[in-house]
This record gives sequence, C-alpha cells and structure tokens, in this order.
Amino acid sequence: MQSVRPSLAVLKRAARALAAPIMAAAILVPAAGRAAEAEPVKLGYAKCAHCTPLSLTPQYATGVKLSTISFNTGNDVLTALLSKSIDVAQVTYLHYATALDKGFKVVAISGQINGGSQIVVADSLPVQPGDWDGLKKLVMQYKKDGKPFRVAASRGNAQDIHMRGAFLTHGIDINKDVQFVNIPNPSDHVQALRRGEVELITSVEPFATQIREVKAAKFFAFPYDQAAGKLTNLMVTRPDVIESNPQGVLETVRAIVKVDELMASNKPLFIDTVHKVTGLDKTIATGAVNNLEPDYKMYRSSAVAIAKMMHDLKYVNSDVSGAVQKNLDYSFLEKVTGKPKSQLGY
Repeated sequence: MQSVRPSLAVLKRAARALAAPIMAAAILVPAAGRAAEAEPVKLGYAKCAHCTPLSLTPQYATGVKLSTISFNTGNDVLTALLSKSIDVAQVTYLHYATALDKGFKVVAISGQINGGSQIVVADSLPVQPGDWDGLKKLVMQYKKDGKPFRVAASRGNAQDIHMRGAFLTHGIDINKDVQFVNIPNPSDHVQALRRGEVELITSVEPFATQIREVKAAKFFAFPYDQAAGKLTNLMVTRPDVIESNPQGVLETVRAIVKVDELMASNKPLFIDTVHKVTGLDKTIATGAVNNLEPDYKMYRSSAVAIAKMMHDLKYVNSDVSGAVQKNLDYSFLEKVTGKPKSQLGY
C-alpha cells in the first residue's frame, strides 16, 4: 500500500497549532510569577540600641523589597504606621496596648529584642544600687519636706512602663509620691540630669549606658521585677497590610528572625551595628548590648499582664487584655520558623 505524505503546508499548519498553546503558556508564566511577588514593604523603627539591628533587615530580606526608616521615638513610629506612611512598625508592648485602647487596628506579628532599661539616679542622692527601701525612704522625705521628687522617662516607651511597674512593686505611687517628667527624646535625658532638672530617670539603651559613662548619674537598678519583665520591642502592622500583602509581611518577619538570630550569635556585629547607627563609641555600645536580648517570640501571658498593669496604673482607659491576645498573629512566625505557636511564646 502506498504511503501518503502530508504536504509542506499541512506540516506548517500543524506546527503552528502545536506552538500556539506553548507560547501562550510561556506568556502566562511570567505574569503568574509577577502576581506572586510581594509588594514592597516599608519598616519603621526608633533610634535606640534595641532597634538598630532592624537597619540590617533589607540586606537579609528575600522575596520582598524591604526598606527601613528611623524615627526619634516609638510614638513617632506608631504614628507613621497609623497614617499609612509605613507598613510595619517596631514599637513596644506599651504602644501596642495603648493603640488598642484608643481603638486603632494593629496586629502584632513578631517580637524583636527585649531588655534595654536602666534606672539611674543623680550622683548626689544618698541611695545605693538596688536599695529600693532606701529610695522609698528618700522619696517620702522629699514629700514630707514639700519638695517634688522628680522622675523622668519618655512617656509611651517600654522604660516608662518598666519604671511605673517597678515603683508599684516597691510601694512607690508614681501619681502621688513623685512628680513625673516627660522627656520625649531619650537623647535629652543626659542633659536633664546634668542640669539638675530631675532626680531619677529610667532610660533606654544606649542612652542609659551613655549617661553612666559620662558620669551624669549613677546606676540604681534594672527595672525588670514587675509584670512586664524584660519585654520591650514588638513588630506590628495593620490588618489592611496583611490582607493586601501577606507575602511581604511574611518575608519581613523572615528577615527580622534572621537578623535576631545573627545578633544573638554574633555579639561583635551587634556592638558594631549599634555603634554605626547611633554614632556612639564602642564602649557605650558594648554596655548597651550587655543589657539586650534578641528575641523574636511574642509572649502572650506577659503581654496580657502588661495590659492589666497599664489599666491598674491608669495608663489606659480600659482593660485591653482581651484585645492584646486577639491581635497577636503567630502565623507568620510559625511559617518562618517551622515551630508551633506554643513554642513561640503563646
């Protein structure tokens, strides 16, 4: 039987028919890839030793274009987040509870670094380090003499709540026994002490160590014996950011975890990062790092205790402990670390 060969024209038509779906698929693949890419993320952080490692997150971010912006205080960072100038913010557990109390929609997605608080007192005060009974006696003497015993912090930061909680623990009423002075920018703490404007300041690293190094005041205590413990920094975002850019949030958390692990394992790098970002010398940076603990976990029970303490101290108008728990989103940490939330502070 004689075979029938297809004509050249038929072969060309068949080739075109086969090629069409392949070309269409090739066109669709990049489009799908683009759709899967994360939108850029802007991360804001405050100018403190805790926060400086966040300046490294862009170089350790994968799958997202991450940029960082530094602000003077945590309050400024929170304002930027709420005004949608940034997408992810480094704040404190205090800011988190305060924002929820005011009805703002914020979601916590990871921890960052804890510790970093020091109580320092004027050199002239006759109190020894850790002598809370002696401090209380002095405060009451000031009160009896009709003189204000002035204590300062940057209202709204972790050091403020650490101080208030520690005073409460040791029987000093910050609303009745002392006069609170708000110094918003921690870099101004040293001059307030030098000018004799306050008797005591609870400051944040590296400024607390700087105060001691330049002999503007002497060490009194680490204010960690209260409900907040050492809890300090928390990374938060808005629900609309999670909804519109979940991959970007995930990759941001991944970068935060990477940098935290790096800081924990490489102390010289941590010291160098604080030195470079703040401009303070390495002696001060070293002292600051000794009072800091990189930790990306979110501690639910302690966060609730902070919220309750803030209500007891009349720092917030309502008990937001329920909202504090509800808005801790562990899903990103779980995906990044491969651990269940029970191992991440829940």
